[in-house]
Amino acid sequence: MSILIIITILLAFYVAWNLGANDVANSMGTSVGSKAITLKGALIIAGILEFAGAIIFGQNVSSNLATNVASPAVFANNPHLLIIGMVAVLLSCGICLQLATLKGLPVSSSHGVVGAIAGFSWVAAGINAVDWTNIGFISLGWLITPIISGAIGAAFYFIVDRSILRAKNPLVSLQEWIPWLSCLLLAIFGIIVFPTIFDSPFFQTLPFPSHDLSLAVGAMAAIGLTFANWKRLEAIQIRKNNNYDSYEARQTLEAVMGKFQLVSACFVAFAHGSNDVGNAIAPLATIVHTIRTNTVPIGSIEIPFWILIIGGLGIVAGLAVQGKNVIATVGEKIIPLQPSSGFCAEIATAATVLLASRLGLPVSTSHALVGAVVGIGFMQNWRKVRLETLRSVFIAWLLTVPLAAGISVLIFILLTRFF
Repeated sequence: MSILIIITILLAFYVAWNLGANDVANSMGTSVGSKAITLKGALIIAGILEFAGAIIFGQNVSSNLATNVASPAVFANNPHLLIIGMVAVLLSCGICLQLATLKGLPVSSSHGVVGAIAGFSWVAAGINAVDWTNIGFISLGWLITPIISGAIGAAFYFIVDRSILRAKNPLVSLQEWIPWLSCLLLAIFGIIVFPTIFDSPFFQTLPFPSHDLSLAVGAMAAIGLTFANWKRLEAIQIRKNNNYDSYEARQTLEAVMGKFQLVSACFVAFAHGSNDVGNAIAPLATIVHTIRTNTVPIGSIEIPFWILIIGGLGIVAGLAVQGKNVIATVGEKIIPLQPSSGFCAEIATAATVLLASRLGLPVSTSHALVGAVVGIGFMQNWRKVRLETLRSVFIAWLLTVPLAAGISVLIFILLTRFF
């Protein structure tokens, strides 16, 4: 194994580390902020699911990130430049994510990678090498994602607040709503997560369509979640003899809602591990392919299993050591969260990502989650929204693409002079 590949492996691990440290807030931030789970528990659960998603289904992630911004074909006559460029991408993306994480700011790793690729491609092959239309779509997604997510979050919280939280007997209302909440949770997250699982080669060998299995598993899970929460409510009612004061009823309600929120967080963690790990390992796979074949990859790349392991380990290490920084921002520093509001934020985030995917718009889960939390905050009481935190987050979003591009350009120029 060449020295260059070893260095690239370390850089990919570095990016995955910062990816885990920053993006773990997408899955666990609201759960920790609402006290549905402890920080330690969140890190353990997220670590297991992120790693599982990365190594089991990470190979299904599109590994042609570079072709969405600049075609590798422009480097066909000089593969060496593409290798140097991807090294610059790893370094610049890792640096941007680390700076954001140290400040506790949730940013988009995908936007960092896109900005870095655009930067070095422009310098290496000219302005026409960059797909500016795609950059425009990314900017559009950055603008509308938090708006859509905030609107969905506010609308869903309005329904939950009026139908359950402020009902004459909130526990009875919750009991009636549990089947619908279970179906909604499994429907939205099932559409996002289950295809990742059931579209894998293993399930394609079964004698029936994978989407039928996905629907069956989702239905059974919804039924199971419904009966589990009904049983929990019944046990509490028997123990308390139905004697509740308003505070105790609210605590019981939030405890049940916390279970819904935790299930949704587990789905997000698994989906994140299986999808966003490509931001760290796709450049590494590109470099390994180019070095071994002396040709640039056109289209997707078959990602070796050992590269998936590196990405999974990096994500877990990053979220374990530094994950608490961004979790604190999303879960505590924008608005005070309860399990009911946290659950609404998770649902709004998932619905926004799903809607955007159907429309073909590139979105950031971080942007969607922050937008949902803010939308719920304005629905509760706009005075509770900490505008100073939002200002810092917005500036970080605004700077992600140009900062990653600028750092990538500087690193690329330096590397081309020495290598």
